[in-house]
Amino acid sequence: MSEHIDNNLIQTSIRYRFDYLSKFLNFTSDDIVLLNAFAPILFPCIPVIADTVYRKLFSFDITKQYFLVRNQGFDKFCPHQEPSVTLESAQMVFRKDMLSMYLKRVLTQSDWNDTFLQYLSQVGQMHTNQAGSASINVDYVHINALLGYLEHALIEVLWKVENLEEKTRQSTILAINKFFWIQNDFFTMHFIPTEKKNLSSSLSDKLEKDAGCCCLIN
Repeated sequence: MSEHIDNNLIQTSIRYRFDYLSKFLNFTSDDIVLLNAFAPILFPCIPVIADTVYRKLFSFDITKQYFLVRNQGFDKFCPHQEPSVTLESAQMVFRKDMLSMYLKRVLTQSDWNDTFLQYLSQVGQMHTNQAGSASINVDYVHINALLGYLEHALIEVLWKVENLEEKTRQSTILAINKFFWIQNDFFTMHFIPTEKKNLSSSLSDKLEKDAGCCCLIN
């Protein structure tokens, strides 16, 4: 007999949505344990990964353009002078730090409670103008490409680890893959028009505009 899934709750409740995705993807507490165990392996590589990710974003004008917009907190940044923004500019160093914090939080989170799910949702919402800035509205195609690129970077690190039991390696790769599909969905729910309407009202009052939330592109 088919399990009943409430479509309205999928659109309005982050917890219910996550529980449904977890069941569909077979994402369990075992996957979280594997991600936690992967953390100390990945941590030394995170600075290089963050730098590589933003070099990739800078390698295409269509993604680099998002960094040429004035960002709150960077008053000295001149948006119309392209040479002024480099990978070492203050705002880019800040974003590398935010990406690093994001990866560390995801991999060390042992309790995927409502607060953490809200954080994953906010990571998606911040890349749309729902976060309060009309100038920030990243096209989803770039988000999708970025998440795929980031997932591959993590798997590449894991693949090169020596003296790791193959069953553990395979299971960890699956855990990483499941996580990125969940995170990807937590982006798309803020981009798909039919879902934006239901989710934006419940999330906007909870959005925390602080340095603890990762802003990947904008």
